[in-house]
Amino acid sequence: MANHKSSLKRIRQEQKRRLHNRYYGKTMRNAVRKLRATTDKATATGMYPALVSLLDKLAKKHIIHKNKANNLKSKLALHINKLA
Repeated sequence: MANHKSSLKRIRQEQKRRLHNRYYGKTMRNAVRKLRATTDKATATGMYPALVSLLDKLAKKHIIHKNKANNLKSKLALHINKLA
């Protein structure tokens, strides 16, 4: 266990940050899953801009890697274009 005041504070901060990152990571995964499950093109097209915005924000804050965000956006755009 840590003995220094600063290391105890660091542990508290890391735990808080980890929970914050886990929440937004899970929210992002659920949103992607929901869009992939959509079979209606109009609905999927309406959901896409909000999801792109979320992915960009998470990439900007280093919760996910920027390439992962770009790969997801690309795959989801292809998915939407394939819908009839």
